[in-house]
Amino acid sequence: MNTKVNIGLDVPQPKSQCVDNHCPFHSNMGVRGRIFSGIIVSKDLNKTAIIEWIRPSYLRKYERYEKRKTRLKVHNPPCIDAKINDNVKVVECRPISKTKKFVIISIL
Repeated sequence: MNTKVNIGLDVPQPKSQCVDNHCPFHSNMGVRGRIFSGIIVSKDLNKTAIIEWIRPSYLRKYERYEKRKTRLKVHNPPCIDAKINDNVKVVECRPISKTKKFVIISIL
């Protein structure tokens, strides 16, 4: 199914086509829920990437903030094909595997 689908978010359509069943732009994969942005720190051969972002966490005892990392495994569709150190926007979708529940929708 190579038709372009409106996913309901204000992001540009990818320029290339793909035949991936888990691509929100070129398949029936719906998106919903939370939207995050982060930096890709690792990439796998089977269309998986790991993104992370740093968030402050307050330590009440010391009245200071510390840096903590949040990491997510996300699906990297072939039509987007984000590389390591790219800043990307991800959105929640149905579970793709045991650990992947987010998909990349754009490179920022």
